[in-house]
Amino acid sequence: MQRGSSNLRGRSVPRAHCSRFSSLPVGSAGGEMAAALSRALKLPGKKGSALGEYDPLTQADSEDESEEDDLVLNYPRNGLGRDGCLGAGSSKLRGGRSGRLVGATDEAQEDEEDEEEDEDEWRERLPSKSRQDRHEMKGPQYWSHRDSSRDRSGEDRGGSGSLGGTGLGVHSAEAEAKKLRMRNAIRSAFFLVPLVCAMLVVLLCAFLIPCRKGELERLQWERALGDAGGVTPPALALWDVDGDSVEDVFLGVAEWTNETHLTQRSKIYSAVALSAVSGQVLWRKVMAESVMCIQCGLQYSSQPSPVCLLISKSILMAVNGTTGKNLSSVQMKNIESQAVLLPDLQGDSVPDLLIATLPADEALDLSLTLISGLTGAQLGRPVPFNLTGQGKLIGPLLHETQKGAFYILFGLGNVEAISLRDIYIRATGKMPVTQALRIKDPKWEELRKTNSSSFIDIYRGSEHVEFMLPLVAGFGNNRNALDTVSNLNSTRSDWVLVYGSSKLSVLRQRDMHKKWTFSSPPIHSQPAAGHFSDDGVLDLFFQHAANGVMEAQVIDGATGVLLWSAEFVCPRLVLQTSAISTSTGQSAFLFWASEPINALKNVSKTTVAPGVAAAEPLIRKLFLLHPVYPTILLELASTTDTTVTSAVSYQEHLKDASYITVSSRPTPDSEPSARIVKRMSLRAAIIKAQIVRLGESNKTGTSTKTDAFEVKKFFQCLSFKRQ
Repeated sequence: MQRGSSNLRGRSVPRAHCSRFSSLPVGSAGGEMAAALSRALKLPGKKGSALGEYDPLTQADSEDESEEDDLVLNYPRNGLGRDGCLGAGSSKLRGGRSGRLVGATDEAQEDEEDEEEDEDEWRERLPSKSRQDRHEMKGPQYWSHRDSSRDRSGEDRGGSGSLGGTGLGVHSAEAEAKKLRMRNAIRSAFFLVPLVCAMLVVLLCAFLIPCRKGELERLQWERALGDAGGVTPPALALWDVDGDSVEDVFLGVAEWTNETHLTQRSKIYSAVALSAVSGQVLWRKVMAESVMCIQCGLQYSSQPSPVCLLISKSILMAVNGTTGKNLSSVQMKNIESQAVLLPDLQGDSVPDLLIATLPADEALDLSLTLISGLTGAQLGRPVPFNLTGQGKLIGPLLHETQKGAFYILFGLGNVEAISLRDIYIRATGKMPVTQALRIKDPKWEELRKTNSSSFIDIYRGSEHVEFMLPLVAGFGNNRNALDTVSNLNSTRSDWVLVYGSSKLSVLRQRDMHKKWTFSSPPIHSQPAAGHFSDDGVLDLFFQHAANGVMEAQVIDGATGVLLWSAEFVCPRLVLQTSAISTSTGQSAFLFWASEPINALKNVSKTTVAPGVAAAEPLIRKLFLLHPVYPTILLELASTTDTTVTSAVSYQEHLKDASYITVSSRPTPDSEPSARIVKRMSLRAAIIKAQIVRLGESNKTGTSTKTDAFEVKKFFQCLSFKRQ
């Protein structure tokens, strides 16, 4: 009895609970109560269907229930231990809730005897009437709850026997706790993973984008190189020779010697390679005469570095593009054209070259000379042609027909074609050894003037030809490349023909018929081909000037219809337009002009005349036109320098293009003008560009205003790609 009483005191049962038992009746009801308590103490437990599976965590917190249920249901378990047989050191017997359950058989039996003695003592103390009333007041629901609690108590003891499942409740509690920790870890992962991803995106936007912008700025530079030598366009070419994946700049330069006496000063001519990244000189090659043309990209199997050709009036020199070291040279007279890349004529797996010469004393005696691409030596002798006509030299251009036959197009005022096979036979006196020269195109052969003539008429008329070029996007941006890929499309396309100074036509290559003809005032610049409309056909941008007004126009390449036009103050400058492919699938057009006519206040065609405000320097501006906003121009740059030539370089990894210009800049003290080479990132220039409106109207004729923020956002998201 004393030990049982001590166990009860360890449980700290409230007095209110004990007072309730004092009113229980003594008799049969008391016997039933004792039997129930005995069964709860000795019989194996069962799972209650109404309460579900046993949860040790829930059972451990069962003291939150009502005081009555706490006494009746929890007291027997407190005596034995809620989770099985408790050892002498159990924390639950000391008022604790979380202790490891260890038990022994003798201690469990001793605790049962103590419980029975306590039960008898309480039964004797409680009045019978009070016990009877309390027993009657308890409903079936109460006793079923009590039985379920006993069943759970039996489960805690191990199922079959009071001591058979010692520690199983602890394992179940540990498993539940482990599952709970796992669920918490999963919830934390679901929260942290999106958070980490969001942080990475923020870091990319905060750090990588400024780095890209910084890289765009880094590719911009300006460098002065020698004397300008008037407004004659110098030789200019682009090719990557230092392995940084950015096209470097090659330029023909003229400089004065440093002699003290002016009468003894003379010019030194050279070809210079500039790094695209920094503008520093990579190498310099001194030449005996002015460099007319520089071309790069020729590859030798024995030469890993690209080969560059330096062409002057009487010499063609091949140099190593990386070091400038001389590889080969050939002496010629009166070179009039750049080199034309040909297919392999000798079977050495290296493309060969063709050069046109025009002796001064025989103005109509044009000669075509074949050059070995491997050794730089002449192949045979020059092939002369007695051309009837006058005007500027057209070509030579290489064309490959649909049958795979090769023809050379050239002429003076008129345009003729001759088979490359015939040129090779006449130059070497041998039959062709490569398959490329054995193919004939019957349709082209039928176009010969006579059976005995070698010429095929491409264009012949009373109006002289001013320009003839392949209808290829980006052909004029940098047409000095000698690699096969760059020349592939230009040898299989239709042609753009400008004749009579004011007529523009497109010739179909399969039959030399004109698709359409457009008449305009005199055209002063070579047309640029690009996609202005979205019909997939290349359109043409060109400029013409008259009466102090320069007009820029875009003609539909499919129909010859005018698509766009704008008038500007005449900049007294003739510079070719560049068409650049963009991420929208259409092209952006870069051109030089002065102020737009409709942007000037109180300015009309009659007030703008040549020589007006001649004392003031003329400001020339670089404009960008995109078809999405045809009534808006972006002013990328403005200068008082006279830009004489330009080229476009692409940076694939940045989705950007660089605009390289060569300008003549006046110097003080009557010194010769300086030659200025400048590289500008288009995307960086767009960020700082100014919006110039040409006048906006919709189909109903009412004025509309395009939002400046929308325009800026579009152009800043615009990227450039190679044609």
